Amino acid sequence: MARPVLRMACPVPHPPERPPAAAGRKLSRLRPWAQTGFLAVWLAPLGRWLHGIPGCVFHCYSCPLSAFACPIGVMANYAALLPVVGEVPYLLLGLLLLVGALSGSLVCGWACPFGFLQDLLARISPRKIQLPAWTGHIRYLVLVGLVLLLPLILGWRGVPFENQVISICRLCPAGALEAGVPYSVQSLFAGHGWTMSWFKTLILAAFLAAALFIHRPWCRLFCPLGGLLALFNRFSLFHLRFNPRECVECNLCRSRCPMGVKVDQAVNVAGCVRCLECTTCGALEPAFARPPKSTPVPDPPPGLPNGTSRSD
Repeated sequence: MARPVLRMACPVPHPPERPPAAAGRKLSRLRPWAQTGFLAVWLAPLGRWLHGIPGCVFHCYSCPLSAFACPIGVMANYAALLPVVGEVPYLLLGLLLLVGALSGSLVCGWACPFGFLQDLLARISPRKIQLPAWTGHIRYLVLVGLVLLLPLILGWRGVPFENQVISICRLCPAGALEAGVPYSVQSLFAGHGWTMSWFKTLILAAFLAAALFIHRPWCRLFCPLGGLLALFNRFSLFHLRFNPRECVECNLCRSRCPMGVKVDQAVNVAGCVRCLECTTCGALEPAFARPPKSTPVPDPPPGLPNGTSRSD
């Protein structure tokens, strides 16, 4: 099945044609294979002892094939425990700082299994609803409210995280799909009925339906982990570099971006999951170094062609 290309409104009335860059085409073909390969890491039952080690992607701890702990679940659990025992998840904080400083949200576009699922669902329907950029700030409301403050307040009142009626884990569609569905199906075969609550089943159904018409709805609107890692996009060693000299205003970078980021105007923003689809445009390329400060390209003196100086 051919990959649908999301076409956005072009700021240029009649943009010039430009063939996709060879390096960008290779990255576009490589990404699904990389995402599939990472499934062998996150879904490998390597032993229960690994469940104490948080991963760096959004993946449910209760999944029967989960190899690592969910970083958001660990964060919420520690937030509830903080008023009781005063412990801080140093391993988790160190992992997120390391991943964020090295790659920003690159793991969202290339390694996250839940993001991969949404990419696959997006291929079913080529027509997508474009959301305004400000909706991405909802992720930080989820991070601060559901992951940190609510467990902290309820934990201070003596309610353990697993007994909290409202929590990120009880509302998470990843948990519903990766843990609720397998255990419910197992229960059906055993003759005990559907065990997952109908409320969480409805959340899962709404997510699956939204993923057909909104590219990565969870990543765009609600994912607290993606929002946290995206804060590092402007400072991470891995980043996208835009070369204005190579830009011919062909609109290829915008039309290839599934997240609706105007990469020719603002690169390395928090709305980018670094899928690198925009690198099919020759003006954008991945780089691994400290992002340079953007400096305007000076215009040549009047009467002199580009690339020459008075000494020439």
